[in-house]
Amino acid sequence: MDFSQKLQEKSQTIVDRWVETVYQDEQIEATKELTFNAVRDSLPKVLEALATVLAVSEPNDLTTLKDASLEHGRLRAEQGFEPDEIAREYRLLRHVIFSEMEPDLVQGAPTEILRAVRLIDMVIDEAIARCFNSYTNGRLQELKHLQSQLSLTNQELTRLVRASKDNLSQLAHELKTPLTSIIGYADLFLRQQRQRELKPKDSYPNLENIEQVLRSGRLLLRLINDALEISRYDAGKMKLQPVLTEVKALINPVVELVEPLASSKELSLTVNYDRAPEEVTTDPLRFQQILTNLLSNAIRYTETGFIHLDCWELPNQQWAISVSDSGIGITQAAQKSIFEPYFQVKSNSEQPKPDSTGLGLAIVSRLVKLIQGRIEVDSQLGKGSIFTVILPLEVTLSCDRDPS
Repeated sequence: MDFSQKLQEKSQTIVDRWVETVYQDEQIEATKELTFNAVRDSLPKVLEALATVLAVSEPNDLTTLKDASLEHGRLRAEQGFEPDEIAREYRLLRHVIFSEMEPDLVQGAPTEILRAVRLIDMVIDEAIARCFNSYTNGRLQELKHLQSQLSLTNQELTRLVRASKDNLSQLAHELKTPLTSIIGYADLFLRQQRQRELKPKDSYPNLENIEQVLRSGRLLLRLINDALEISRYDAGKMKLQPVLTEVKALINPVVELVEPLASSKELSLTVNYDRAPEEVTTDPLRFQQILTNLLSNAIRYTETGFIHLDCWELPNQQWAISVSDSGIGITQAAQKSIFEPYFQVKSNSEQPKPDSTGLGLAIVSRLVKLIQGRIEVDSQLGKGSIFTVILPLEVTLSCDRDPS
């Protein structure tokens, strides 16, 4: 029996069923943001390679397989797949192929069946190895790109340190942990690469090392960018760009951005527009930076309960927006310092959050002033916090900050 021909005839059915199975698998989260074609990508080429190998006349031709698998791994790296998600989608592919080919396999001779099963397993294993190889290379390219970004911001960081000598020791302390992690994991990976070539069985630990480097690098880059944001404000280089905008159009994108963070902690995130003005004139970018930081902080310091966002119109051509939570709360003493750079809220039994830079609220307070508003905080330890920002309905350029 020509199993190669049977596989070619069923290729489209296998592709469609595999894509549907991958979409339905809750353990493969990366597909939630992808189209059918993006998930499908190079799978038909993998099946073509499998059909070629199954053909008795060309049992050792793996060229098509290598190219298709390398392309698959490169795309999965760009699409943000995790290593275990790639391994799982190949496991599903193996299941779908055998499920579709079973009626034909049982009709073949025992030797034909054994040969077909062995070759199918061999091709899929080879595809996984090639895919992980190109996936690793893709992650390494991201690492190099991140290194490039860090190098480009280094000059800005140097100027910032010179202009902010009082914060030098604190900034150095904040940079120490992620920078040490980057150096340590990068050195470990390089030493492993020098000792031996990357093998399929070594993919997972090496990928974990790369992922740790990337996570630490991203945290370091975020800290640097936050520090530069404060520096630009204090130097008077941040300018207003007011635009007439619908309030919902300002708020909804931010809520959609932070909603997955709240969901991951099973927090209730609600928004109330009932008393909000329809339109305001403000700087959309700066307003959304303020709201993103306030909501992110509320989620970071709330383990159970709710996050609530409310906005309403006030007399004297003003409006207000508040973010309330059921988090750890802030002591009266700490409330005097929360808008200072590098200050981090913590309870008596807690250490500072590892993903916090201590700059979020400092940036918020400066941006609120920039868009001509003021911020108030009402909080009790253990009972949550309410941050309220009061803004004019119309921000004017005439009130812009003087760079001097």
